[in-house]
This record gives sequence, C-alpha cells and structure tokens, in this order.
Amino acid sequence: MADFIVAGILLILIGCAVAHIVKAKKNGTRCIGCPAGGNCPGHKGSHGGCGCGCRSTEEK
Repeated sequence: MADFIVAGILLILIGCAVAHIVKAKKNGTRCIGCPAGGNCPGHKGSHGGCGCGCRSTEEK
C-alpha cells in the first residue's frame, strides 16, 4: 500500500513539472531555468546579467 502512495506522489510531481514546462514554453519563455525567464537586463547583447548559464540570446 505504501508503494502505491509513493508512486502516486511521484506521478503527481512529475506531472506538475511537465505541465509547468509546457505552460512556460507556450508563453514563449526561452530559458525556463533562468529566474527571470530570459528577460533579465543582462540578456541585452551578451549573457552575463543573471548568471544562470542559459543560452537564451543565441539564435536557434
């Protein structure tokens, strides 16, 4: 019984994470891991303002 509860909690957490990623991508967020969503002042011209290490300013 405890295994089912743990599995259920894991499925809920994974489902919420996937839903968050899908929602962020639909809203046009370039870098989900960036606290500012790729819109911080350091992203103008060169990356280095927020320090998250994302590559949101590079062309895809």
